[in-house]
Amino acid sequence: MTGRHRDGLPYAPVYRRVWDGPARAEAERINQSWADWTVLYSLGHRRFYAMAGWDNPRPVVVEDITGEGLEERMREAEMIRAIRPSPMPVRAEVSLRRGEPSGVAVVEETASTDGRRSPDGRAA
Repeated sequence: MTGRHRDGLPYAPVYRRVWDGPARAEAERINQSWADWTVLYSLGHRRFYAMAGWDNPRPVVVEDITGEGLEERMREAEMIRAIRPSPMPVRAEVSLRRGEPSGVAVVEETASTDGRRSPDGRAA
């Protein structure tokens, strides 16, 4: 039970506040719906985050400000995974820069089989 107490003073019950209850419930619903993902809601950032549980060289983390947007980012990351099933590093992330739309999926360029890259950063 939650309450305030101090030596010599009577116990006083305190209302326990649940911050962003609907958003936290939405994160739990998404977490149960998507077996390969772990979904969290950040109270400090007021954003939804999802981490893929795939065997991947780099972590796949997507985020969005809404539950629906997060599920769309998760679908995009799964599509990227389906297109590039090789063990090469693929990362889906959300742009947080000002002026860009939230939830833009970015695919990291991967190196060619011998590791060379062209001057513009693409695999040679």
